Amino acid sequence: MRMKLAVVGGGSTYTPELIDGFARLRDTLPVSELVLIDPAAERLELIGPLARRIFAKQDHPGLVTTTSDLDAGVAGADAVLLQLRVGGQAARLQDETWPLECGCVGQETTGAGGLAKALRTVPVVLDIAERVRRANPDAWIIDFTNPVGIVTRALLRAGHKAVGLCNVAIGFQRNFAALLGVAPAEVHLDHVGLNHLTWELGVRLGGPEGTDVLPRLLAEHAEAVAADLRLPRTVLDRLGVVPSYYLRYFYAHDEVVRVLGEKPARAAEVAAMERELLALYGDPALDEKPALLAKRGGAFYSEAAVDLAAALLGDGGSPVQVVNTYNNGTLPFLPDDAVIEVQARVRGTDGSGPVPLAVPRLDPLYAGLISHVTAYEDLALDAALRGGRERVFKALLAHPLVGQLDLAEGLTDRLLAHNKEHLAWA
Repeated sequence: MRMKLAVVGGGSTYTPELIDGFARLRDTLPVSELVLIDPAAERLELIGPLARRIFAKQDHPGLVTTTSDLDAGVAGADAVLLQLRVGGQAARLQDETWPLECGCVGQETTGAGGLAKALRTVPVVLDIAERVRRANPDAWIIDFTNPVGIVTRALLRAGHKAVGLCNVAIGFQRNFAALLGVAPAEVHLDHVGLNHLTWELGVRLGGPEGTDVLPRLLAEHAEAVAADLRLPRTVLDRLGVVPSYYLRYFYAHDEVVRVLGEKPARAAEVAAMERELLALYGDPALDEKPALLAKRGGAFYSEAAVDLAAALLGDGGSPVQVVNTYNNGTLPFLPDDAVIEVQARVRGTDGSGPVPLAVPRLDPLYAGLISHVTAYEDLALDAALRGGRERVFKALLAHPLVGQLDLAEGLTDRLLAHNKEHLAWA
């Protein structure tokens, strides 16, 4: 059986990581044709040949093509992976800086910067998805594009066959496996929350119903885990669970703002790294992903993508994976059409898509913040779909990291000023 995948945003510097995964894991996901789609033809001229060299070095028989024509690229695709960044690193730099002027965290997926990214991104993604549906209504859309929760919710509400994916869970799985001295496949996470707002409530060996070794993990390795999270060990000791890295923006907001104000923005570092990576990609002797790519972010991104695509499209991949999908009663305090990030059965041969596993009743400490951010995401999606200054203001006012009239007003003014070229209604 032939399998065609398309990557929208194929000119991303992340793409060689994805290509490497497709090449290494070809028995799990036997891709026949891979199309890299990007409006930046100059990037495709570098990344396309590198992708072909990576496939050739690892004896992958698949065909790699590139195009700037979206409709041609997605035609006949069994799955379309979305990894785009509307506005590029320049827009990310703005997201990370202007919120700091109001004393709020500057981050591309969290807080006011995350809202700006959602406003820019949702209309573009929905247009792409409609064109995918016209080309092949049975195609799966796998969304890596941030903010994943809001973008996935927009896709699902519009009736698309879509699943959101993030690398936070697989990163924890791999790190915990290394600390415990077991194979990654042995580690299953009780991973609960929203995209970039999750907690590991359990770490199970052998399967979703396996023995929970989280207490042992924290007793033996809390210092190492806390260091990775950039949070004090006392947080782990007091909670008894592992929050995601992104919880530091909530648990230590003012300290994070202080630190961010004292150093160059991450976007500036990434932009410099991207220039170096693109220069490396242009080397005709390069036939593997360069070591520098590991510093770009997105650890284990390719493994997560392959695992999910294989499960959705056939008999490969893990039957249970952490994904972003409709709540549908999983967390009873949220509406059914909220998008949550939890373990789900993802085997998709019948077209049904992911079905979340049952989640125990959550402590109000977690349920309260999840509910609060879900309310913000409702308003953020409304603003992204319908526009308008007042909708932007209300979304910011609802965000737990804003929540004050003056802050919401100031952030709204700055968001609109810095994003006029990307917002048709502004």
